Amino acid sequence: MNLQSEIEYFTELSLLDKARLLNLFLHELAEEARGTYGPGADQVHDTAHLRFTNELVHRITRVIEQLLAEDAARPADDVVLRMLLSPRTDKVAERLVHNAYRRAIHGFDSYGTTVLMG
Repeated sequence: MNLQSEIEYFTELSLLDKARLLNLFLHELAEEARGTYGPGADQVHDTAHLRFTNELVHRITRVIEQLLAEDAARPADDVVLRMLLSPRTDKVAERLVHNAYRRAIHGFDSYGTTVLMG
């Protein structure tokens, strides 16, 4: 995965499409996080990566809110993508994020519009 090309792609999207892509990423990340626990409430076997996922969800949902509100104080596009896709010392966490991002980007269709049609 080429980080710079991902940043360039993301930067070219409309605010709505950026929010949609990040939302799709979060959906896929939640799917990845299912591997950290079993079927029972007391069967979490990878608490560190479940917590990592939760913290990332916390950050990205705030970015989505800022995108939808057109908040000028939101993080720059390159900061968001670097937060997600830069190499990590924790290779399991890196794999969780990269797997989710790959599926999100492959399943994403840009509407190329700034207006939602009913």
